[in-house]
Amino acid sequence: MNTYRRSLLLGVLLFPAYGFAAPEKLDITMWRGPKCKCCKDWATYLEKNGFIVKVNNDGNTEIRQKLGMPVQFGSCHTALIDGYVIEGHVPAKEIKRLLAEKPKVLGLTVPAMPLGSPGMDGPEYKGKKDPYDVLIIDSKGRPSVYQSYRY
Repeated sequence: MNTYRRSLLLGVLLFPAYGFAAPEKLDITMWRGPKCKCCKDWATYLEKNGFIVKVNNDGNTEIRQKLGMPVQFGSCHTALIDGYVIEGHVPAKEIKRLLAEKPKVLGLTVPAMPLGSPGMDGPEYKGKKDPYDVLIIDSKGRPSVYQSYRY
């Protein structure tokens, strides 16, 4: 077999492997209180799901206000990724969906801290799970349900 055919065959055989390459890491910046355990757990969860998390431990109230997330949709941490505000214990799956769809919105939120949401699902909660909604917040601060989680 000549060199050209060997190279072509090798390329054809290796081409499918490119589809299985590790996805690019997603950079997200999070603001939280320095002692909040569930915020730390959410960051760890994101890292396990392909994110690189930069953490600011100086609280999130000021940044939430600066980024325009209405206070009634607040939680214990606020994050920013690709221009979108992510408030609270939003699942990685929904953040990735938002980034793929690229709607013209402010971002996503899981208000309060529902048990069973990412970061609120550790052993200390003894398997308890509350139903919750991931809300998408439009540019005028109006919510709609992006994804429901019911157990």
